[in-house]
Amino acid sequence: MQAPDDLTQVGYVSGAFGVTGSIRVTPFSDDADALLAVKTWWLDKPALRTVSVRTAKMHGGDVVAQLVDTLGRDAAEALKGAAVSIPRSQFPQLPADEFYWSDLIGLDVVNLQGEALGQVTDMMHNGAQSILRITPVPDAAVDKAPERLIPFVDQFVKTVDQAGKKITVDWGLDY
Repeated sequence: MQAPDDLTQVGYVSGAFGVTGSIRVTPFSDDADALLAVKTWWLDKPALRTVSVRTAKMHGGDVVAQLVDTLGRDAAEALKGAAVSIPRSQFPQLPADEFYWSDLIGLDVVNLQGEALGQVTDMMHNGAQSILRITPVPDAAVDKAPERLIPFVDQFVKTVDQAGKKITVDWGLDY
């Protein structure tokens, strides 16, 4: 089976759970809605392939899952380190004012004055809110502009235009 073009890594197998062949998956997001809702995952170990999920539930901050063809602790332990991916098209729908991090990465960021700040290259969470990691667009006049970290909160993020691939923020060039 060929991998979908919109395959998105959502976590990794951090080890076995119990003795029956369940695996522990560490998700890349605080909520693991996609991991819990989708019943076919893609694992990259030993090679990229699909696996059917029998059950999946939250356990602490991780997801504990029983895969259809994984029997016994040794089989589950052999999957440790495998990337867990899901087609983006199968992610659960979000309300209009919420976004998956993977949808924000790659968007251009401009401030209210129309000045380009750079492009979202990563997201992180500091415990209180999500943060946009902005890498500046190379400029011949500036050797290396600083990376910017902008909290993804209403006070600073004014609009997200996914179709136009642009985020508008209230953030000065000198911040």
